[in-house]
Amino acid sequence: NLNFYIMDIIGNYKNVLTNKYAQFNGRAGRPEFWLFVLVNFVISMVFYILTIVAATAGSSTLALVFNLVLLVYGLATLVPTIAVGVRRLHDIGKEGVWFCINFIPLVGGLWYLYLCAQEGERTENRFGEPQP
Repeated sequence: NLNFYIMDIIGNYKNVLTNKYAQFNGRAGRPEFWLFVLVNFVISMVFYILTIVAATAGSSTLALVFNLVLLVYGLATLVPTIAVGVRRLHDIGKEGVWFCINFIPLVGGLWYLYLCAQEGERTENRFGEPQP
């Protein structure tokens, strides 16, 4: 049922934003991480597209508003994005400091995505039990 999957995706997103907003300990499985990234990306792209459409339509005020909303949204989701990324790295047995690999130009972000795509450790590791 498609409606069930959509609600599950939204439920995961809300859970990461509310219950795990700044939770850097523990583990995040691939579904928790990637579903959050997916929703975050879609929301960001909607505001970005609205900004471009408003700008090309000649409404610089509306484009500025959408751009500011995008900026506020990005700042509001910065902490949970880093937190879920750190927990995802914990799931594969890496320390959270590995998140900083994103700051290496060109290859850092790709390396981080590669790490996040890896299967988590199936048993308890030093960061806790695996997430279902």
